[in-house]
Order: sequence, then C-alpha cells, then structure tokens
Amino acid sequence: MQNELSRDFNLSSLLKFAFPTMSMLVFVSTYTIIDGIFVSRFVGTTALSAMNIVFPLISVIMGIGLMLGTGGSAIIGRRMGEGKDEEARNYFSLITLFTLALGIVLSVSCFVLIEPLSRFLGADDTLLPYCIDYGRILMAFYPISVLQVLFQTFFVTAGKPKLGLILNMISGIANIVFDYLFIITFDMGIAGAAWGTALSFVIGGIPPLIYFMKPQGTLYFVKPKWNGRVIRHTLFNGSSEMVTSSAMAVTTFLFNISMMRLLGEDGVAAITISLYAQFLFSSAYMGFAGGVAPIFSYVFGNRNQKRLKKLFLMCTKTIVLSSIFIAVFSFAIAVPTVSIFTDRTTATYALTLDGYRIFAWNFLFAGINIFASSFFTALSNGKISAFISFARTFVFVTASILILPNFLGITGIWLAIPVAEAVTAVLSIGLLLLFRKEYHYL
Repeated sequence: MQNELSRDFNLSSLLKFAFPTMSMLVFVSTYTIIDGIFVSRFVGTTALSAMNIVFPLISVIMGIGLMLGTGGSAIIGRRMGEGKDEEARNYFSLITLFTLALGIVLSVSCFVLIEPLSRFLGADDTLLPYCIDYGRILMAFYPISVLQVLFQTFFVTAGKPKLGLILNMISGIANIVFDYLFIITFDMGIAGAAWGTALSFVIGGIPPLIYFMKPQGTLYFVKPKWNGRVIRHTLFNGSSEMVTSSAMAVTTFLFNISMMRLLGEDGVAAITISLYAQFLFSSAYMGFAGGVAPIFSYVFGNRNQKRLKKLFLMCTKTIVLSSIFIAVFSFAIAVPTVSIFTDRTTATYALTLDGYRIFAWNFLFAGINIFASSFFTALSNGKISAFISFARTFVFVTASILILPNFLGITGIWLAIPVAEAVTAVLSIGLLLLFRKEYHYL
C-alpha cells in the first residue's frame, strides 16, 4: 500500500490533507472564545479580566500535558516501530502515571496558593474574588485536564486520531452547553464558567483512561516499571512545547500588569478580547503548519528536491496570500467582533475597538513565523525551530511590552505584538534564505 505522504500534492489535496489538524485546533480555540463570550456578556468584563489573570497558571499546567505527550509519543512511537511493543506499553503507562502525579502536585499547590498567586499575576481587590472562585474550581480538576491533553497526542500514536478528535469535539460542545446552563439558566456567575470547563475536562479526560485500560490494539496500560532515563528523555523531547506554553503565560502576565497599571480592569478586558482573536487565527496557521509538516519530513527523507521545492513554494504562497486576507478580514469585522464581547455603550468597547485596529496588523506577519518554525522542525533542525519560537515569544514580545509603553503609552502596548511579529518575520525570512542551499527547498 502506498504511503499517503508520498503523493504528489497539489494545493487542493494539500489543504485537504491538513484540514483535520486545522479544524481541531480552530475548533478548540472557538469554544474557548465562546467561553469568554458567555462570561463577558452574562457575568461582566470584570469577570473576563479575572479569567485572563488566572490564564498563566492554566497555560503552564496545560504545557505539562503537551510536553509529556509530545515528548513521550516520540519515544513510544519509536519503540513500536522497532517491534518492541511491550516496552512501548511500559513507557506509555509510566509516562501517564508520572503525568498524573505531577498534575496532582501542581494542582494542589495552585489550589492552596490561588490567592497570593492571583495577587502576583496582577489581580487587585476587585478582581481577586473572581480569580479565587474561578481558579480554585479549575485547579481541583486540572489533573484530569493534563491527562486530556496528554491523551490527545497518545491517541495519534496509538493509531486512533479520529477517536481523539471526536472526544475533543464532544468535550468542547459540552463546555458550551454547560456554560449556558450554569451561567445563564442557573446564574452561577464566574463559578458557573469554571464548573462548565471543569466538567468538560472530565468528559475529555476520563474516557481515554477507560479506553486504554482494555488490552486492545498495540497501546494499553500495563504495570509500569520506573525508568528515570525515559522520564528525562520525555521531558527533554517535549521541552519546546513547554517553552511555548510558558511564553504564552509570560506574555499574558506582562500584558495584564501593563494594562492594570495604565487602564485598570477595562484595559485587561480589552487586551483579553484582542488576544482571543489572535488565538483563533494563530490556531489556523498552527493547524496548517502542523498538518503539512509530516509531508515535508517524508519528502526531505526521500531526498526528492523537486517535490520539496514545489511543496515549499506552494505553502509559502498560501501563507502570504492568507495572511493578507486574514489581516483585511480582521479589520473588516472589528466592530462585530468587539460587539460580541461587550456592549457598544461601555468604555471597554471603545478602548478595545481602538486598540484592536492597531493590534490586528500582527496578522500580516504571524503566519510566516509559525510556518517557519514548524518547517525547520519537519527538517529535523530543532535548534533553528526553537530559536525562532524563543525569539518570537520570550525576546521580541517581552521586549516590546516592556519598552514601547514607556515611549508611546497605551499605544505601545497595542503595538507590542505587531512589532514583535514583524521583527520575527524578518528573522524567519532571513533564516529560510540562509538555509535554502543546505536543504534545497529553494
């Protein structure tokens, strides 16, 4: 049987191949945004601000699931490829147990320390009660959430990606339904949003546990044996995902404290709404880049330079054209986008709309940066991929948030992401040109 990755892709078949990955990430971002809409419209923008204050904690804990999932799947998949199925099952069981234990430790710590942590992350006396109510409920369920993220990766390793996608969709839809019931019908406020999210974790995290308990297929639970080398290797393999999640946490934290200092809770709500839009469009790019990455890896491994060049040019043209379209589209829908979250008569609305029209320029550059990082990963050049991601998030974004407001005030905060993405785009294009002769994609 011919390997699907060996096909001579055209644009239509390429987009069709990448669509499942794109749809899953866009779907996840969509129901996360809907969660924010429910809170903003039916609880208030103060509650929305509190959710964003707590977000760095959530991002770091979720990053642990991504780190152990991606790092562990590489080790497990390799053992399966070598025919060492029993060893693969042992590693799978060990990594799952280790993830659960680590999730429990961190969740308990955050549950107990949620008040001082919220203060540290920028909550004032108004936001603090919301942060405590929202954070404690989520922290109580985060061991299950970490497992949900972990199993999304392991379902692919087990050869059941559709099952993972189905569970993820059911979990997301349940989150929306629970939000409606708890926030609107039962009037539970921000606690209702937290319970809706927590119960969706249960729906997404418990069924995989039950599924892998049955000895079916190649991958299922066995009694694990401790192996520190495997755990260390797993952590190292998945470290880039942890860096990305940590960068999101740091960026959100810096935005929150900057907005609190300049504009208070309305400022935090305004940047939260804009970051939701960035989350949605970035998810589409991440899905496309992740979807085509295995094709690049396969073609590069076959040393088929003609197909590699054709594929690279097709992808870069798609990224450039879609970036222009998304940027224009984001400006066109600025008013209805902001109106979904907050009433047009509020101070938050005016502040968000003015800022969003500056912030949206980042969509011209973000796509090429996400693609370049993923592209170098596909070529097994993890150092350059990590360098682009680290420079984009920790260096350029952090520097922009810390420096620009000193000269431009609130405008500097809105410009932080566009400036960081633009500078990273110059770096990404420069690296793509620099390595073109080594990998022969141009």
